[in-house]
Amino acid sequence: MATIRQPRESRDQLRLLRQLQPAKVFSGLRDFVDAVAAGSPARLALIVFALVILLFTALLSLPASSSTGQVTPLHDALFTAVSAVCVTGLTVVSTATHWSGFGQVLILIAIQVGGLGILTMASLLALAVNRRLGVRGKLIAQEGMNTGRLGEVGSLLRIVVSTTVAIELVLAAILAPRFMILGESAGQAIWHAVFYSVSAFNNAGFTPHSDGLVPYDEDLWILAPLMVGVFLGSLGFPVIMVLLQNRLHVRRWNLHTKLTLLVTTILLVGGSILWGAFEWFNSRTIGDMNVADRILHSVFASVMTRSGGFSLVNMSDLDASTLLITDMLMFAGGGSASTAGGIKVTTLAVIFLAIVAEARGDSDVRAFGRTIAYSAMRVAISVVILGATMVAVSTVALLAITGETLQPVLFEVISAFATCGLSIGLSEALPPEGKYLLSALMFAGRVGTITLAAALAIRQRSTLYHYPEERPIIG
Repeated sequence: MATIRQPRESRDQLRLLRQLQPAKVFSGLRDFVDAVAAGSPARLALIVFALVILLFTALLSLPASSSTGQVTPLHDALFTAVSAVCVTGLTVVSTATHWSGFGQVLILIAIQVGGLGILTMASLLALAVNRRLGVRGKLIAQEGMNTGRLGEVGSLLRIVVSTTVAIELVLAAILAPRFMILGESAGQAIWHAVFYSVSAFNNAGFTPHSDGLVPYDEDLWILAPLMVGVFLGSLGFPVIMVLLQNRLHVRRWNLHTKLTLLVTTILLVGGSILWGAFEWFNSRTIGDMNVADRILHSVFASVMTRSGGFSLVNMSDLDASTLLITDMLMFAGGGSASTAGGIKVTTLAVIFLAIVAEARGDSDVRAFGRTIAYSAMRVAISVVILGATMVAVSTVALLAITGETLQPVLFEVISAFATCGLSIGLSEALPPEGKYLLSALMFAGRVGTITLAAALAIRQRSTLYHYPEERPIIG
């Protein structure tokens, strides 16, 4: 039977069509990203975060990711992926015993990607490939790092990479010898040191030991680096950039840096005093320790409750007053554009300054010789109200799902929303629907209430007219 050969021109056209198809797909994808980045970088952040979480969920569901070689249930894999990418630290299975070495590496990568910010990673990749950052890349990076001016994006990207790598390497170099002294092999000590350093700087709170940090509750060699790492990570990259550029020349610091450092210091000192005062005679936690260890535990708890997620005591053993203080510190969180969660310390500062200005009868809200923009106050109020609403709605839903009392449910909900990771033990006992609820809350807390609202908005409204002004009765 004779075969019919196609003309050479037809074969060349077919070959050309096959080559053009991948290029068309790539070009279409690039055009879509361009359109979303230009129109709504917040929506792009939402989409990319969701896709990355789904990717890590699929990888953690693989038999190779579990120590038993079995498939991890979807709700457990999703919860762990969200907790890692959103640098929360809440767990429903033991990080040390349930996951294999491959699974733990996946969790560590998810923490690093989530801590740096997925859009920041995308911008870095674009910068590495193209050797320059265009307007699209700057818009994406600006949304990922929450920086104010487009011109700062390049400098901030360099700060993000250099400080992250440097701080994590230093922390790992300090921790590794201590783990070796305590009897671990060199390979195991290095792995644990790297895991803790990444988890600490990214405020994740994941621990590779089955009993966490409890065996090291009096070991300053381990606890001090972890506190420093969490503290630096909670400041935010814009603050770190200002400190590196201007060092201790306070007059050159911008308003954001001054407010962040001031409120962070107040919360750190105040949290330490209150936590220590309420737990000082609690024999279940620090009541039986000497004075130096009580002070160490108090400072450690104050640092970790604002987003670090590491704990030296069982949260269920805390006094009810201490749990309430912990709820407040978790909800406050750390600095903007940082690896910490919560409503952020600058939000608290703006709200407080607005109250003071109203009490004094001032027309402007001022701080450090600057007037705070009215739009910033609107955003601060929106963040607090939206955050409180999410916490309230999720608490009611989880109460209905679990039938538990208010205190443990509220604690777990705030910990999830604030991406803190402290737990009374409720998360691992939740049914699948409860785990899905906390997963959504962790996602919303990490992405940010304002970013989430802006991403879901169909369009930005602009008005060409104003109605007559009238003042309703307040209070």
